Amino acid sequence: MNEIKTIYKKLFDMYGPQGWWPLLEYSGTNPTKTGSLTGYHPGNYELPETQNQIFEICLGAILTQSISWVGAEKALFNLKKLNALTPDKLTKLDKRELAQTIKPAGYFNQKAKKLRQFTKFFLQLEVKPTRKQLLSIWGVGEETADSMLLYAFKVPTFVVDAYTRRIFANLGFIDRDASYSKVKKLFEDNLEPDLIVSQEYHALIVEHAKRYYKGRKKKYDCPLKQLFVKD
Repeated sequence: MNEIKTIYKKLFDMYGPQGWWPLLEYSGTNPTKTGSLTGYHPGNYELPETQNQIFEICLGAILTQSISWVGAEKALFNLKKLNALTPDKLTKLDKRELAQTIKPAGYFNQKAKKLRQFTKFFLQLEVKPTRKQLLSIWGVGEETADSMLLYAFKVPTFVVDAYTRRIFANLGFIDRDASYSKVKKLFEDNLEPDLIVSQEYHALIVEHAKRYYKGRKKKYDCPLKQLFVKD
């Protein structure tokens, strides 16, 4: 078993299935109790099952840019209150109303524009989008595109976020300034293209980072380091 797989197994043994990406209408609770507490679905990989659920996940991937999920979730709840979690309904909100509705997500004027641009794309979509197509949308970068592909459209791909960089730089697998594509390649070269593993690995990294990488010194207590200590 290579080291990337070894780390995945260790994280899964520590925290179990994460049930990420949360969906507002789903009643499941967060298995590890950090961050949002509702909408999780550990062990259920059939979700999303509807176009509206797919759309909600894509909106969440945009709303959570540069902020924690808690703020993005509040913005989604606000949209739900307006019955605007469908592409048809969201397009009927004017720019100002949409921006004010998603204010908890921060950068709300920019994100309102991003949501509108994505919604136009989504309304024309007939099959699963490619990564290239998603990256062509204004406001959708690599992490957001990969999150949409993995969690909304069920395409095995690896999502790289700040937590991934922090953990794997600390473990010596990457340089701190490694490019997104280089980090992504590290994982995809060492893992088979498996939807469940890709979803769980990303979610497990997030959970682990919340526990061990919040402060400057806490990362030295990371139990993953013990996997590679030589006698």
